[in-house]
Amino acid sequence: MKINMRIFKVILFFMILGLGLKPLYSQDSTMTLSLDKAIEYALQNNKVIQNARLSSQVAKEKIKETTAAGLPQVNASADYNNFLGAQAELRLSESAPPAVIEFNPTSTFKFNVSQLVFSGSYYVGLQLSKLSSQMAEKSSLKTELDVKEQVTRAYYLILISEKILKIIEANRDNSVVILEKTKNLANAGIIEKTEVNKLSVMVASVENAQKAAERQLEMAFNMLRFQLGLNAGEKIKLVTSLDDISQQNKFENILINTFNIENNTDFNLVLLQEKMRKSQISLEKSSYLPTLAGYYSYTGKILKPKFDMTPKNVIGLNLSVPIFSSGLRHSKVSQAKINFNVAENTKELLNQQLTIQEKQLRYNLNNLLEQYQNQKINIETAKEVLDKMNLKFQQGIISTLELTSANNNYLSAQSDYISTLFQLLDAELALRKLNGNL
Repeated sequence: MKINMRIFKVILFFMILGLGLKPLYSQDSTMTLSLDKAIEYALQNNKVIQNARLSSQVAKEKIKETTAAGLPQVNASADYNNFLGAQAELRLSESAPPAVIEFNPTSTFKFNVSQLVFSGSYYVGLQLSKLSSQMAEKSSLKTELDVKEQVTRAYYLILISEKILKIIEANRDNSVVILEKTKNLANAGIIEKTEVNKLSVMVASVENAQKAAERQLEMAFNMLRFQLGLNAGEKIKLVTSLDDISQQNKFENILINTFNIENNTDFNLVLLQEKMRKSQISLEKSSYLPTLAGYYSYTGKILKPKFDMTPKNVIGLNLSVPIFSSGLRHSKVSQAKINFNVAENTKELLNQQLTIQEKQLRYNLNNLLEQYQNQKINIETAKEVLDKMNLKFQQGIISTLELTSANNNYLSAQSDYISTLFQLLDAELALRKLNGNL
């Protein structure tokens, strides 16, 4: 029963750990994906990434919008007025008869040009819009980095789940063979039938573990399908093996590299946030400054009134000077300064957290690498012992219990090896992401 508890523990570990270009298709419409192709496909089709890129485009358009506010503004309008035969009387004196004035229909065409000359809030606002665009772009890159990590982890999980399933299937096959031999021995009266019952229970338990592993494998495939933006029924075949990944990954190299916090996407976002908070102070201070704009207006008369003294051409300046706001502007400046202090503290806090996190990940990776090397040796040793015990069992030298114990030890060594390998790959993945290297 020990063997089965270990199997279930391994499966449970992977389930708990979970996941917080054109593809190549075979003739049966199965998508074949290497790890690199899977990442490439996700970058093109993942909906979260697509939305992040669209947000970045919106932020770039905001720069154009803000810039346009400081460029010449041209407007035109036309109007028509009909006074419905209205008249007015004009008396030059009380004794003189009144002069009747009729209001004829009028129609005008107006052409206006305005140009902002000076506005402190405009220039600061333009700077803020550029920082917002940089923020959106960095957020998009962070989203891509997150998806790369999730796709890679899902890919790893599928390979690990497949390996676990093969281990369980091999154990089931070995258990069935031992059960049949034990039945023959029991029928011959060499051993008691209770041994058969024990082995039957073990085989049933292994078969249950096999079903659980099959479900876990399908869950892992669904995780990958989700990250790729595929339907649940889409068939996927992975062409990068677990051996390829473990051989390609040079775990020692990442331990040599020095951590540069400026490569971390989260830290870069916090830096931009700090710059935006600082610019917000300037924006609020700009409310104390005057605003100056120039304008030109042309009015064309289509239907002229009898008496018209309005000039056709007008040019001028408009100066707006803030004088008193009952402390409103002062309060907004104070709030902006406080928010900037918060941003500074957030940056320092994140700096400390990332530094500690990097050291912890490096420590874990180092320990897991040592465990991984030891587990490889343990598998070889356990396999040699199992081969010798099989030979002795066939010669009738050892009992069924001894052979089962050797088989359990071999399975335990395999399970520990796979578990350690997945933890090693996951730790290496987390450290590379922290360094912005995915």
